[in-house]
Amino acid sequence: MSVLTRDEAQLRAQLLDVHRYTVELDLTTGDETFDSRTVIRFTTRSDGDTFLEVKPAELRSVTLDGQPLDPDSLHADRLPLKNLTAGEHELRAEAAMRYSRTGEGMHRFTDPVDGETYLYTQLAMDDVQRVFPAFDQPDLKAVFEVSVKAPEEWTVLANGVTERGSDGIWRAAPTPPISTYLVAVAAGPWHSVRTEHRGLPFGIHCRRSLAPYLDVDTEEIFEVTRACYDRYHEKFEEPYPFDSYDQAFVPEFNAGAMENPGLVTFRDEFVYRSAVTDTERQLRAMVISHEMAHMWFGDLVTLKWWDDIWLNESFAEYMGYQTTAEATRFSDPWTEFGVTRKAWGYEADQRPTTHPVAPEGVDDAASALLNFDGISYAKGASALRQLAAWLGEKDFLAGINTHFARHRFGNATLADFLDSLASVTERDVRAWADSWLRTTGVDTLTPVIEAADGACTLTVDHQGGRPHRIVAGLYDHDVADEGRLILRERLELDVPQDAPRPIGKRPALLLLNDGDLTYAKVRFDAESFDSVRGSLSGLPDPLTRAIVWNSLRDAVRDGELAPAAYLEIARVHLPRETDLAIVQGVLVFASGQIADQYLPAEERPAALATLTALCRDLLRRTEDGDHPGLRLIAVRHLVNVAAHPDTIAAWLADGTVPGGPELDPDLRWRILARLAVLGATDEAAIAAELARDPSATGQEGAARCRAALPDPEAKRAAWAAMFDSDDLSNYLFTATAHGFWQPEQADLVREYVPRFYAESVPLAARRGPAIAASVGRWCFPAHAVDAEHVRLGEECLGRDDLTPSLRRALADRLDDLGRALRAREGEARQ
Repeated sequence: MSVLTRDEAQLRAQLLDVHRYTVELDLTTGDETFDSRTVIRFTTRSDGDTFLEVKPAELRSVTLDGQPLDPDSLHADRLPLKNLTAGEHELRAEAAMRYSRTGEGMHRFTDPVDGETYLYTQLAMDDVQRVFPAFDQPDLKAVFEVSVKAPEEWTVLANGVTERGSDGIWRAAPTPPISTYLVAVAAGPWHSVRTEHRGLPFGIHCRRSLAPYLDVDTEEIFEVTRACYDRYHEKFEEPYPFDSYDQAFVPEFNAGAMENPGLVTFRDEFVYRSAVTDTERQLRAMVISHEMAHMWFGDLVTLKWWDDIWLNESFAEYMGYQTTAEATRFSDPWTEFGVTRKAWGYEADQRPTTHPVAPEGVDDAASALLNFDGISYAKGASALRQLAAWLGEKDFLAGINTHFARHRFGNATLADFLDSLASVTERDVRAWADSWLRTTGVDTLTPVIEAADGACTLTVDHQGGRPHRIVAGLYDHDVADEGRLILRERLELDVPQDAPRPIGKRPALLLLNDGDLTYAKVRFDAESFDSVRGSLSGLPDPLTRAIVWNSLRDAVRDGELAPAAYLEIARVHLPRETDLAIVQGVLVFASGQIADQYLPAEERPAALATLTALCRDLLRRTEDGDHPGLRLIAVRHLVNVAAHPDTIAAWLADGTVPGGPELDPDLRWRILARLAVLGATDEAAIAAELARDPSATGQEGAARCRAALPDPEAKRAAWAAMFDSDDLSNYLFTATAHGFWQPEQADLVREYVPRFYAESVPLAARRGPAIAASVGRWCFPAHAVDAEHVRLGEECLGRDDLTPSLRRALADRLDDLGRALRAREGEARQ
């Protein structure tokens, strides 16, 4: 298989104008393949040669301007088009194409609940070739006219409004000019709910077996969609550019969602079968907002090449959070952003694989795929948030609207974006871009407070090279309650500073980047850290507390704060926390990284006991029923850290937690998985639970439980399913991987650590980028924190046959492993 390079794309774009694709798909030809017939009309500006991409099961025929081409000339997914003359051309191709089980191309899923089959496309970055032939690069936009033959009881969705003709064929309205990777089709016996807003058809769709759950949330989803749609029309002068807005919740989706124009696809875990917290509902609202922002930035105006993928994702990430805050009932999404998304960005930006937000060396599509990470999303969104603060919201939006007007239905680069911003402000946005978008790493800001003549001054010690506009929060102890901190004032600062800033008397806590408007690690002076240890939960604002928790997390990862000290702070302050995102984020870090990786194995039982006590405190605090979200988080995490089976086994037997909640499918599978790890259940119990919940989620739960059993035969079976067979779908592979490695079972699975490196390389090459990424992320033996594991990993990275996705994932996981090893060594020295 070949990968399109930037140079090849530039040459082809100089030669071709692509006008229209007419695509006919027949989804009635069997379970393994579908038929694809395509007509492409294009113009060449001069005489020359080029090529077309296609990945068929069988390429049956190709004609160019009525003359047949040899299908056997297809090589490495490229069909050569030679001796083209300047002028208009028509290419026709007929092929059989393979369905996918990995979420790439045309994914096929059969629902185990009712046997119904659903299909949907996911074509980014270069998977349109799995569905129909194309000149597959983002700057060769064209009109797409799609028709689909499907079983009689099915509905077909596409980028434009679809109608079924008297011949049984579904035809979609032709699109405006869009890029190949944005074409979308979803077909199956969907459960659909439709409405209209401001004259535009809206629809939401899911599998029939999920219909009762979608119906419960229909109004909330439509309310968020309408509110975001209206808010974007207040922000953007360009109206929504497509003829309808459908949102399809699809099974086994690899990403959170995909911004196909007019047909956004979401992973159908967003259709909640079990109880969720309000923060999880807020996340769904943010993803809806994020994908709608893409209709303008990404779909209306599209990147010219993949080095500007950050422009798509950073913009949508920033707008997703900001518009959710402005337009919906979820008023504080930036706290969740600070706890989860920024932590993702900080971690990615400190690894050896870091890259600039706007990298210049994206030479091919495979390299671009690697940049869908915490840098392109969280760091880029943070940079745009800082840019909006620096320019002012009015000029920021004026620049964006100029950009839309200049490049509507076209392609644009970072330089074009900066030109649009520069046209509305006197600030040097190009210099800003050089320091923020072309550099790597995280700046660190530390307050230096000096006292003289009864007053203090503040200087910010700045490690890094970016300019920052920040707020410093000055907090004093409440004289009536020493455990509470009261905001004295917030000072706006530009870093680097021109001169020390007078701050009056020394505050109990000085917090840099209060409000979280920039992207930087913050540290504390000694007195402020003492106040954090004693009064963190007494800070009045959840976003402020999130910044403090992030600082503590960073300090642990950087070896500046002992993991045990972080646990002690959590033990004292988390039971008093009210923000769900903070509670969830702290517990995930404390259990998944500190207890499972950063602490020596002999200290893990004590850490689990601390976390168990913490969760029990949260349960006691929520007995009045007034905090169901907080109680749900406490129950989930108490299950996750249970060191003994008795309590959670009793919950499972009774079907409820004393005082609530009753156990829904998520909690039942969560408990059973932990019982499996502890050796307190068996195959008969897993099979019985699967009979109770035969859904796709139930299938995944059973796979996770079976892989988690502390039995040599169970481990052999799970390993064979992942590595010796290609039958597992992307989701079942991930579920099996989740269950396989457990810190409690280190001795049992020790022999599989070297096998992982030997066998992951051919598996990734065989099954493609999506599975390769899952292998590196979820199947990695993260529990094995020792020097021999590091040696094995580094030896594997030295191989020249790793796929790009696997190489990136392994490099990231090994860097995390090195941090954990250093943390253990530091803990042992203390």
